[in-house]
Order: sequence, then C-alpha cells, then structure tokens
Amino acid sequence: MRVPSFSDIESAHERIKPFVHQTPVFKSKSVNKLLGAEFFFKCENFQKVGAFKFRGATNAVGLLSDTEAARGVATHSSGNHAAALALAARNRGIKAYVVMPETSPSIKIKAVKGYGAEVVFCKPTLEARESTLKDVIKKTGAVEIHPYNNFNVIAGQGTAAKELADEVNGLDIVMCPVGGGGLLSGTSIAIKAMLPGSKVVACEPAGADDAYRSFYGDKLVPSVDPKTIADGLLTSLGTMNYTIIKAKTDQIVTVSEGAIIEAMRMIWERMKIIVEPSAAVPLAAVVEKRINVKNKRTGIILSGGNVDLEKLPF
Repeated sequence: MRVPSFSDIESAHERIKPFVHQTPVFKSKSVNKLLGAEFFFKCENFQKVGAFKFRGATNAVGLLSDTEAARGVATHSSGNHAAALALAARNRGIKAYVVMPETSPSIKIKAVKGYGAEVVFCKPTLEARESTLKDVIKKTGAVEIHPYNNFNVIAGQGTAAKELADEVNGLDIVMCPVGGGGLLSGTSIAIKAMLPGSKVVACEPAGADDAYRSFYGDKLVPSVDPKTIADGLLTSLGTMNYTIIKAKTDQIVTVSEGAIIEAMRMIWERMKIIVEPSAAVPLAAVVEKRINVKNKRTGIILSGGNVDLEKLPF
C-alpha cells in the first residue's frame, strides 16, 4: 500500500495555502503553571469550518482532474468532514453530496447545507451510511472523498503539524487526538520528517479505544458501540491510517470522560477559547497523568471547536 510521504504534505501545503487559514499557535502561562510543562497549542478550532478537516478536504478536491470534478464529490459524515468537503467543493465550483445520519446535530446539518451541499439523510448506523452513499454515487456518478482513509486527505491533514513544527523549534512531544486516524497519520509523517527526535503521542477516549487496541495488538480492531462525549472520535481507524500509525506513531494513551470534561473546561476558562470535546482529549491525557510532560516542550493540536452550546458537558 502506497502511503503519503513528507513531500506529499509539502505539496499539499502549497496547494491549500490560498484557501485555508494558517492557524495561530497559542501559549498559556496559567496552563503551563498548572501542569508543569510548556505547551504550544495549534488552534485548528480557528480553521475554516472550525476544524482541521478543511485541510484534507481542500487538498483532495484540489487534486481531482477536471473530468472527475465535473461529476461532483460525495461522502458520509455526521460532522466536521461533511462541512469541510461542502466548502472545499463550493470553492472549486462543483457539487457536493453528503450522507448524514438523521440524528446529526442540527447545527452541523445547517452548516453543511449553508456551504451548498445536497444532504441525504440515513439511519444512524455505519451500514446505512455506506449503503446510502453507494446509492448516491450510483445515481450521481460523484467521486467519493473518504474522511480519513484517503491518501490526499492524509497529506492535507499533515499540514497542521508541518505549520506547528515550522513555527515552534525543538518540541519534545507532539500530541493529537485519534478517531479515524487522518490527523494522527498526517501528523506522524510530518513530525518524524521535521523533528525526528520528537515523540508523537495520540490520545483517545477509553470508551472508544479501538486505535489503542489496534496499535498495541497485531491487527486492526474496529470500533464497536463506542461511548464518549468526544463525538469526533467515534470512528474506526482506516486501513491506510493504521499502516502509517503502526510505523510512525510512538504511543497511544486513553483517557476518562471526566478528564476530557476537565481539560475542555480548563481550555475554555484559562485560554478563553472554544474547543469541542475531541480537541480536549490530548490535554486530558496530561491532566490524568497518562503521559509525562514535566519540563518538556509539548505541542498539542486542538482539532476543532464545533460544539453544540445547548449540550455543554459542564
């Protein structure tokens, strides 16, 4: 299986620059003091559509040939990838078809429709999502852009870590959350190329620990009935993502729901920024002492800030 190299991430970075925000890297004296380390937060909650996903979607849509693009793009997603693909397609002037579970948060459905995508609803099971997407593709001829198990999406997601490493010298550790593995695989490729001495650590809710079990086992373990407030991390690892993570990620740790809420609250209160539960998972690993960052320079990718304000966990 051919997987992206660092040069693919560099090309992606040039390709998507006109469309994406180069998000800021924030520091917080009070978080540093509380947790006894120096943190550098790459704020993808300030990315367009409110999440890192816009990077991968923009790269994948940008690499379609004119013939492919004319057919439009399609995916199934209940969240950030749906909005990211819808906006990336609109930027290229092509159609996007998004299959969303009927239980998707109304704020996310609104966002996807607002970016001009055609939304097709299905039952909230993976089987229903996949079979509905098949029907849509058959009917429209659209090109499927998978949210994470896609070469060009992974290369695009790696650009967040590339920007972080460009901006901050000498990071000892780089942390990010893991769901399907698009962000983690891109991050691992970028960091191992740019900062070979740095450790890449992925963090996952204990109630959705398929990546943890897959990483420490010898085969890909699918996610079965995951339960966590980190709704962006419910998906199973992709096959390409698993191959990259096995080769380039140093460690995966799991965290409790209580720690996710505590970390999310700490970021809101101390840094005055909005992050979604999934984005708080890496800091939760520090709060819960799942990883030792004492006196280390630690980069954390805050993956997104799309949170339903009617359903805050605190």
